[in-house]
Amino acid sequence: MAMQLSTPAPVQSSSNAPRLVPHDGGTFADLSGFGIHWKIEGAETGKRFSVVHHPLAPRHLAAPLHRHHREDEYSYVLGGRMGAMLGDEVVVAEAGSWVFKPRGQWHSFWNAGEEPCEIIEVISPAGFEAYFRELAAIWPDLSQVGPLLAKYELDMDPASVPMLCQRFGLVSGIPAPVN
Repeated sequence: MAMQLSTPAPVQSSSNAPRLVPHDGGTFADLSGFGIHWKIEGAETGKRFSVVHHPLAPRHLAAPLHRHHREDEYSYVLGGRMGAMLGDEVVVAEAGSWVFKPRGQWHSFWNAGEEPCEIIEVISPAGFEAYFRELAAIWPDLSQVGPLLAKYELDMDPASVPMLCQRFGLVSGIPAPVN
């Protein structure tokens, strides 16, 4: 069953005009404890960047180890504690902190606390925000994820999920890989 996307409040936009993005503005999807709330689309910024809001359930792994080839990600922690593996380095970012995840670097991130964690993700250049929409459309049946990973030039290591969960005391809603 495909993930249902909801749009609680329309976002008014014009690429040439300032605008307000209300807290509940934009489309939202929940992928088993990893939320995606689209805030600013690449089409609105001349494809320079996009912004998504990621709510994370307590002690929840957001993604397997993965590596982007086209975009950098900048994560701002709004509340809670975000853990991240950046190459061989592990960091825990508190509210008010930024974490830079450059293209070409293997990384993962998770909620490192017992309370909900919320981050704002700035993706540059834009385009990768559409990956989340396409992923939500096939969730939880990941049998079609291969072409999606190729389309977005994303390397993914699904076998890293058990290791990450055990090492950092996490839970995961990520479905097992399909062979």
